[in-house]
Amino acid sequence: MERSILHCDLNCFYASVELLTLPQLRRLPVAVCGDPESRHGIVLAKNEIAKSYGVKTAETIYQARRKCPELICIPPHHRRYADYSKLVNEIYLRYTDLVEPFGIDESWLDITGSKHLFGGDAAAIANEIRARVKRELGLTLSVGVSFNKIFAKLGSDYKKPDATTVISPENWRDILYPLPVTDLLFVGRAAAAVMARMNIRTIGDLAAADPAALEAALGKQGRQLHQYANGLDRAPVRPYHQAEPIKSVGNSTTYARNLTTREEVRAAIALLSDSVAMRLRRHGLYCGGVQVGIKDPQFKSISRQKQLRRSTHLMRDISAAAMELIDAAWKYPAPIRLLNVTAIHLTDEAETFEQANLFEGGEEQSSERQERIERTVDAIRGKFGTDAIAFGGTEIK
Repeated sequence: MERSILHCDLNCFYASVELLTLPQLRRLPVAVCGDPESRHGIVLAKNEIAKSYGVKTAETIYQARRKCPELICIPPHHRRYADYSKLVNEIYLRYTDLVEPFGIDESWLDITGSKHLFGGDAAAIANEIRARVKRELGLTLSVGVSFNKIFAKLGSDYKKPDATTVISPENWRDILYPLPVTDLLFVGRAAAAVMARMNIRTIGDLAAADPAALEAALGKQGRQLHQYANGLDRAPVRPYHQAEPIKSVGNSTTYARNLTTREEVRAAIALLSDSVAMRLRRHGLYCGGVQVGIKDPQFKSISRQKQLRRSTHLMRDISAAAMELIDAAWKYPAPIRLLNVTAIHLTDEAETFEQANLFEGGEEQSSERQERIERTVDAIRGKFGTDAIAFGGTEIK
């Protein structure tokens, strides 16, 4: 049976929620922004009017106001956005229990088994959902209707705001093949750059490419993207209350002042690694790799990662790997504004990825001792709070 999948994407979500209580600003360019005084002076969301001036998410307020001097910046209210996201998903659940959120403002719905209860026409159901959300909550959304999740997502992006786009087995090549390959979900800048060198610039180019060559260039992701471009996505829509498997555990901090010395960076990395390790242990997970992200005051970012010799959930190991990556990628005293540490390649049991050195017999005993120490810290924090105890040398002066 051909599936009927909807992808519902709320339009300018943060800004739209804010304008519900600020109706006097609806005809003006508005952006939801972080607080410049605490160095979070970036655009988090913007309304359609600000978008028409070229204002973009994640650019600085300074950059946005150069494009739109009349831009009105308002602070975010994240609790309010979470509440509205829940209300919107409750509307979706009236149509199916297969509702899979994709971030705070997007969800997939599989109405294959329930659409007969609402007239049987998937596009008509999409329009009914759009009308209901607008009537009950005052928000608009764009909906893609298709036979798989990837194409439904492309449909909701195809026409905005407040629209329904049907991508069917009959029309999908005509609609999707001319689109830039970057429009396809999971094609990031790095993958797009590799494909450009292979003369692949549109979704049609990707669909016609040699899957073996794509796999050689991009790994397993290359073959998967080729399947997506050919309409072969078979991923199910998860039930709303089914938790998504944890793929990574990370933490980041933007600092009130720039970090310029290795000692400051080491202390900051230790704090982040402690948080990541504690969460891994809480979920019964180990990481087989570590990734770090660095952002400077000009918002230039770099990201580096490495595989570990053995999987771990210990702060000591994660911190050491993170510092190794930073020392290789960064030249002190170049200033650092933001740091991120992420545990990747997660498993639910300890694994060794390289043959152990016969002369490192004490390493396993050292890890067991460190495990006992860090679990003792977990127990103290569980009883007295997360601020009750910290590892030495993690304070940033």
